[in-house]
Amino acid sequence: MTWTQVYDPLGAWWLSTLVAAVPVVVLLGLLAVFRVKPHWAAMAGAAAALLAASLVFHMPWSLASSSLVYGAAFGLLKIAWIVVAAVFLYDISVHTGQFEIMKQSVARVTADRRLQALLVAFCFGALIEGAAGFGAPVAIAGAFMIGLGFKPFHAAALNLIANTAPVAWGAIGTPVHTLAAVSGLPEAQLNSMLGRILPITAIIVPFWLVRAMVGWRETFEVLPAILVVGGSFAITQFVWSNFIDSNLVDIAGGVVSIVATVVFLRFWQPKRVWRFSDEREDERGAEETAAASEASSAPQPLVDPETPPPSASPMPPASHTPAEVARAWMPFVLLTAFVLVWGLPFVKGSMNRLTTPAFERGGWDVPVLHLAVTRDAPVVSKPTPEAAKFDLNWLSATGTACFFAAIVSGLLLGVAPLQLMRIFRLTLMRMRFAVLAISFMLGLGFVTRYSGMDAVLGLAFTRTGWLFPFFGTFLGWLGVALTGSDTSSNALFGSLQRITAEQLGLSPVLMCAANSAGGVMGKMVDAQSIVVATAATNQVGNEGTIFRFVVWHSIALASIVGLIVMAYAFVFPGAIPH
Repeated sequence: MTWTQVYDPLGAWWLSTLVAAVPVVVLLGLLAVFRVKPHWAAMAGAAAALLAASLVFHMPWSLASSSLVYGAAFGLLKIAWIVVAAVFLYDISVHTGQFEIMKQSVARVTADRRLQALLVAFCFGALIEGAAGFGAPVAIAGAFMIGLGFKPFHAAALNLIANTAPVAWGAIGTPVHTLAAVSGLPEAQLNSMLGRILPITAIIVPFWLVRAMVGWRETFEVLPAILVVGGSFAITQFVWSNFIDSNLVDIAGGVVSIVATVVFLRFWQPKRVWRFSDEREDERGAEETAAASEASSAPQPLVDPETPPPSASPMPPASHTPAEVARAWMPFVLLTAFVLVWGLPFVKGSMNRLTTPAFERGGWDVPVLHLAVTRDAPVVSKPTPEAAKFDLNWLSATGTACFFAAIVSGLLLGVAPLQLMRIFRLTLMRMRFAVLAISFMLGLGFVTRYSGMDAVLGLAFTRTGWLFPFFGTFLGWLGVALTGSDTSSNALFGSLQRITAEQLGLSPVLMCAANSAGGVMGKMVDAQSIVVATAATNQVGNEGTIFRFVVWHSIALASIVGLIVMAYAFVFPGAIPH
């Protein structure tokens, strides 16, 4: 059975667009407005996608259901497995007491929560994004911030905001490679153009991150550190993308920004250490207790020896030797090392050939679905069958790298194999509903993709004429918001961006890069990322609150990217690679 996508089934583009938006509206409405648990909301959204695809867009039921199963399987192996493995490593670190030492070591670099958020959410998160992508930065850095003492809500929301500027080069440059493949444009030019858009946002996002935590005055108190964080990352991002390659842009940027910030903080600290309000209240209470104790140091009447003494002020963090600190950080060092090695093309290719005989032909053909759906004009220049291959590469999956890092870390920390199994079982129990939600959300995304509903939404943006550079940026934002992946958004709309740009007399290199650059700002509002964030920070059920908090940040930052793209299109066209 074969079927060609239809992009205006109702004869009125605006009406077809409204129907195409129904699955997303159902999903986000249940999460944000009615506060339905995410796995139920994901199931409802997937059901709405199936009904819309079959009843309105006339997609055969067998193809629609196959795309749902394909997406759910993809989400299980490629996304949920990363989150489960990352949380497993975090649970091992907590179980062995090493997370307390890590927390204290970071606190000795700076006790200021603003600076801790910059170091972990932005710098460390960028490093993990460059190595793994696909939800790993939010899961790992979110769990890390919980260990540092951040409230779960702040850990989730701040990591969603921070995981933006690096996303276009996530997972060893996968989004850029995909964009070049689907658009037919030179990867070097696309890479350079992205390196001329996103470094500007790399300076803005750290400032935005701190401002999301505190007021204007408290933000400007740490402006020097913000400039070091953003400036070091932006310069590295620009230089690496324009003059070296597209694979290690984020990894290099993350390492440089971490080193530069730690060195800078050895010589500069804010005049006032900022803590959350409840922490300040605890500290004031401790100070008052200490002051009362000092005032009562004069001879006093004897008291009943069984009466407990007044609580003393909190003890300062214990001083640990460099060896103890290195041992505590060892799980996350191993995690980074495993993920980096797993991402090397030679290593990944060798493992794929070992575990998947069908690797050389791109994986297993998905039954019923492979090459059965055809994309048509104007989304593509000529009718193109959609591939549907599932590479059951369980060994080379990023989640497997995280899992092996957790196992090795646990053994090196002295955890018995039986105890590791118990910890993993508890992790699975805690994550079971999040895994279900992620799987169905990816299923929803794949149904909208293979049914053409995503293209219908995208085509609505192409009707904006000379404003297309701005709204074309939001087309990429929409793609990530729908699919949860900048890679998927580039695969979805890369060809459409080139076709529309050429029709409007715009640079196709600029608009294809704008798709990826705008997409990174949609990362914080896609349902998959929000579920990953809540799962990693142990607050499943709070997805709606987090969505309402980050959605305006996402739209505002995407608007800034749109204005940057407009400036390149009409003010600085000479800066576009040709």
